[in-house]
Amino acid sequence: MKLITFISCLLLGFAQFTPAQELGEQNLDSPKPNAMSNVWALTGEAGVTLGRTDYWNSKMNYIGKASLEYYFASTGAGNFGLRIFGESGFISGTGVSPWLQPTQEFSTKIEKYGGGVIYTVSLGDEIYPWVGVGAANLWFYPKDANGNKLPNYVAGNYYTHMLTYCGDAGVRMIVSKSISLNLTGGIVVGTKDWLDDIQSGSNNDMLYTITAGLSYYFGREQDSDRDGVPNSEDACANTPIGVTVDEFGCPIDTDKDGVADNLDKCADTPSGVAVDADGCPLDADGDGVADNLDKCANTPSGVAVDAVGCPVDSDGDGVADYLDKCSDTPSGAKVDENGCPLDADGDKVPDYLDKCPNTPKGVQVDAVGCPIKKETVIVIKETESLVLSGDTNFEFNKSKLLPSAYAALEGIVVTMKEHPKYKWEIGGHTDGIGSANYNKKLSKQRAQAIQDYLVSKGIAKSNLKIVGYGKENPIATNETVEGRSMNRRVEIKLISKGTK
Repeated sequence: MKLITFISCLLLGFAQFTPAQELGEQNLDSPKPNAMSNVWALTGEAGVTLGRTDYWNSKMNYIGKASLEYYFASTGAGNFGLRIFGESGFISGTGVSPWLQPTQEFSTKIEKYGGGVIYTVSLGDEIYPWVGVGAANLWFYPKDANGNKLPNYVAGNYYTHMLTYCGDAGVRMIVSKSISLNLTGGIVVGTKDWLDDIQSGSNNDMLYTITAGLSYYFGREQDSDRDGVPNSEDACANTPIGVTVDEFGCPIDTDKDGVADNLDKCADTPSGVAVDADGCPLDADGDGVADNLDKCANTPSGVAVDAVGCPVDSDGDGVADYLDKCSDTPSGAKVDENGCPLDADGDKVPDYLDKCPNTPKGVQVDAVGCPIKKETVIVIKETESLVLSGDTNFEFNKSKLLPSAYAALEGIVVTMKEHPKYKWEIGGHTDGIGSANYNKKLSKQRAQAIQDYLVSKGIAKSNLKIVGYGKENPIATNETVEGRSMNRRVEIKLISKGTK
């Protein structure tokens, strides 16, 4: 009778609310608010009981439950609520010591009414796990299998009601717009030990329940686009699911470029910058630098640009790489419109290298732009040595022999063949321009080139020693063009005659 009265009260409470927004129509995917915010739930369930009493064996029986819940507003995945509930059913057991109770089977009717708190979590649109705790007053009426009151109950040895503590956990599965299917497990811990009409041991009787049922949800204002803003306040009524909105229900536009954050692929565009449909700054010439940063707004398509949108000029000569026909011009060299160094006297040696800038037209010049001088071969008989000019016998600034060197070396080749036991040193020398390391390397490479040539003519490599002196042993001043030309040389000299 008490359960019927309790359910009637729940229904009367339910009648005070006009159903508005159904659960399935709430914003289950939106981060605000939680789908259960400000929602009422009316629940009915039925299932089985198992008692833990002083009887040796628990026997399954049945129970029915009803509850009314209210969930507070929340913007997180979970939220708290309050619940009141009522339950009615039976617990049973068999087998007990005759010294405690002559009846070997009991069946106790129970009725329980109470309240508590509940916490539920949203796992998407359809699954809602939950837990709850509370307290309730429980009435119980122990009888035997034939419906007869048990001895201690008859004798009035205890009150047939007590305070209990309740714990529940379950899951709710949404099956329609306002209905969920529920599965619940519960435990009830009594403060007395008389549920089976026996008081024995130090532990009070307990009760376990497993139930299933339905819940009906009501009470929330309608929100058609499920963005968390009721229709009556929503200025953007068709916001896509999951899009974060402002207080008026419109998608947020953090950088205020006119493209909502959910569509904006460039979310931090500076204020006032023109953007495209994706919210990214316009790039009229398609060079990858937005117009608001581009200092060269009409760059041709495909041209590599720097951070400010201007064509790259690798050698810094003022002519962009895509127009530059001499892309490795040294820094500071003056260039023409094609990016190539100027050659005022037209001798094929650029001005920045030309040490004789006013050479008459048609005159053959060397690597530094000066008229070529006749090969100077100095044969020092007393030291039996040969000096080759570096300007006329090697390519400029390289170790490659020129054909002019072959004639100069013919005489020394004859001498070396006539004296196969003679030992010779091939020493390379440079002028004083450039670093010591570079000059030593170049001078040794030139000496090596002479050695290679002599070996190719049949001279034993073991008779030839090569040394790169660099600029260490000048034979003239390095302050004049003529002096530096004399210092650029390779000397071949006899260092040991051995035995003929």
